[in-house]
Amino acid sequence: MFHALACGAVVFPGLFFTFRKVLPSIFKHWTEADVVLVSERLVSTIHALMATTVGVIVVSSCRENVITDRHWLATHFVIWYGSPYMSYDIYAMYLSHYYRFRVKGHEDYKGHSLRTVTSFVRREFLLVMHHIALLTILLPITLFFRQDQGDYFIGCLFLTELSTPFVSLGKILIQLGLQDCLLHKVNGGLVLLSFFLCRILLFPYMYWVYGSHYSIPLYRVPFHLTLSANLGILCILAPQVYWFVLLCRKGYRLYKRQRGVKVQDSPLPSPSEAPVADGDKDD
Repeated sequence: MFHALACGAVVFPGLFFTFRKVLPSIFKHWTEADVVLVSERLVSTIHALMATTVGVIVVSSCRENVITDRHWLATHFVIWYGSPYMSYDIYAMYLSHYYRFRVKGHEDYKGHSLRTVTSFVRREFLLVMHHIALLTILLPITLFFRQDQGDYFIGCLFLTELSTPFVSLGKILIQLGLQDCLLHKVNGGLVLLSFFLCRILLFPYMYWVYGSHYSIPLYRVPFHLTLSANLGILCILAPQVYWFVLLCRKGYRLYKRQRGVKVQDSPLPSPSEAPVADGDKDD
């Protein structure tokens, strides 16, 4: 068990360290903040692809009886790679935050300190709490309190990572200065679609599957589950809805900005038809 846990604890920091060493030799004009951001996103993409693959395997193997069917990956992936990744990612997000503000010239970011850590937690509070909740709530439930049931639903939760590669690709394209290319626009649509399907619609789908198993209508499923189960699902779902709203707002701002550029570049534009483009905000 310890060796398996150590495997994940080495893989993700090792990949992060490797990318931080390799990327500056390829993109010589990048700052340390650029390198850390892209390194973090590349590692996130690798983990997301692993989790999505495991999710597909578990879900497809546990369809006959969604309550009692078992697959060893449902538990072991959480131990081997899920928990080590969440722990590593908090640190990687902090480094990305630190170097981003250091490059901007903030006085407090000349070295690591309690102030920089506090600033990171304050700015990324919801995301940090999301990671901590997965470590302190989902992990114990997966390992100890499920009574060897519900591997199908654990597999479904792995599928929430399907949107992560698209989110990461969007940030990497921006880093490469390709935010106006067709790929970035198509990827933006895939971000919204995959996020909605896999991080929001997935939860009512799991309720529906549970209700179908016990032959009860969807609206009665919450009353059939324990209060702790409903609260746990709500705690996972609520941040996803919030982030989805932010993604929609950002997509709308980009759409307005691009429309504004098109109107300005067109011959003899009509002032009444030209929309005002939003300024870029640091999300």
